[in-house]
Amino acid sequence: MKIIHAFLLGLTAVSALNADAAPAPNRPIIVGYIYSRESPLPPDAIDAIRLDRINYAFVRIKDGRITTGCAADPQNFALLNALKKQNPSLTILVSVGGWLGSRGFSDAALSAQSRKVFILSAVEFLRQYNLDGLDVDWEYPGSKGAGNRHRVEDKQNFTLLLKELRSAFDAEAAKSHKLLYLTIAAGASDEFLANTQMEAVARVVDTVNLMTYDYTEPGSDPLTGHNAPLFANPADQRSVSSDASVRAFEKAGVPAEKILLGVPFYGHVWGGVAETDHGLFKPGKAVAQGYAPYGRIEENFLHQGFVRYWDSASQAPYLYNAATHVFVSYDDPESMEAKGRYAVNHHLGGVMFWEYMDDPGGKLLGVIRHSLDEPAAR
Repeated sequence: MKIIHAFLLGLTAVSALNADAAPAPNRPIIVGYIYSRESPLPPDAIDAIRLDRINYAFVRIKDGRITTGCAADPQNFALLNALKKQNPSLTILVSVGGWLGSRGFSDAALSAQSRKVFILSAVEFLRQYNLDGLDVDWEYPGSKGAGNRHRVEDKQNFTLLLKELRSAFDAEAAKSHKLLYLTIAAGASDEFLANTQMEAVARVVDTVNLMTYDYTEPGSDPLTGHNAPLFANPADQRSVSSDASVRAFEKAGVPAEKILLGVPFYGHVWGGVAETDHGLFKPGKAVAQGYAPYGRIEENFLHQGFVRYWDSASQAPYLYNAATHVFVSYDDPESMEAKGRYAVNHHLGGVMFWEYMDDPGGKLLGVIRHSLDEPAAR
């Protein structure tokens, strides 16, 4: 018990010296999620030069501890770390949880003892695979998400878990002289804000990766709409947008420079949509393969009977096929340019996207990089 007490005192002392997260970078960053799909990542498929940070998704929680998500994880970590030869400033984080992997969070955060078990496993995991930090993707504190256990106490325990992770990461950094990043993926909703203490959370995390997408999804919403509108269209009765979410998080106490604007490299496909107004904000239904990576949209939708339209109010494109009554909500280079400008003009920390393999040609990533690096050219 004396050894454990001394360890905790040490964490407290280091945390007192470095209570806040790392200083914000002097330019907007790009953070890309890479989803392994439980398989080895393809060699030479990742453009390390245009990325600042990679969040590898996902590892899991088992018996309160962080564990690998699949047998290919060690091989994939080695491949990602090797990218630093091309870009020495690139950082590699591992993301724990996700929509289907958040079941163990509420239990892991429940008590001081359970948090200690989780945190020690996190430090050990990062050390074992030579990673630069942890992205906590709890979907979502205080709510069931994909049928997960949840508690009212999640609100406070989420904050405690992150504070104690920060303390442990600071202690590890003091020994290893290697900065460890701590980030979260945050749901862009009033419910997420109500179930968290974002002002306190923001003080201890490096970035809040704001998932400003999936505002409208087939099967969940009776009317079509934009996956990730930058601004709200007055004709959309839901009145949702990335801009509204950013402002809500700022109001909740998250500094702009810690917010990363989330953008999707995928779209949603709706069927049975009437032709009126080219299908926008009209009744529709879910279809097979309703998740459409940008690469598939380019290959199978653009110029294949679909017409592209632009919603100037939302700063978002959409596709409609009058013959098949299919509607597609997605992002393209024009909307990505608008979102990059928004991030720069609103002094955000940068842009985060899901997910790298959905844009195999790198077209969207290239637009984001240019829009963040060349603000004077606009």
